[in-house]
Amino acid sequence: MEITERIAQLLEEKYSTDEAFADCFNVEIELKPGQKLYVFADSDTGMTFEKCQKLSRFLESHLDTNGWLGDKYLLEVSSPGIGRPFKFLRQYHNNAGRAVEVTLTDKTRQKGILKEADESRVVLLQKMVVKEGNKKKEVEIETAIPFEQVEKTAVQLAF
Repeated sequence: MEITERIAQLLEEKYSTDEAFADCFNVEIELKPGQKLYVFADSDTGMTFEKCQKLSRFLESHLDTNGWLGDKYLLEVSSPGIGRPFKFLRQYHNNAGRAVEVTLTDKTRQKGILKEADESRVVLLQKMVVKEGNKKKEVEIETAIPFEQVEKTAVQLAF
């Protein structure tokens, strides 16, 4: 079993046995050259600094005890963060109401406010300018995008 699989399994056990982490889930675990382990976890109620810190200490104790990465390693535990693509439907649910950018399989991009998502589609609220007579008016429209057309979705910073 690879180290990333061991870490994933260890964290899943933590989430299922520790009530403080019951709504947490793994997004991605990466082991990079130089024994650099990056753990991206999320939570349905928000991934706080304190949760990340506790998970980091939990993992450090297991890494040190079992020697999985040797004596020298770098461990970073964080939430996926802005700009990192969603991997799970629950991330769409957790980010409803936020500005997102959806990259489609044809490489075009759609930006808007994430209204909702289900197993089949993503719905964005987008502002469009339409002409009514001699005046231009901004309207909000809903755009449904089938999931099979979605390559990736990520939260965007609003300026």
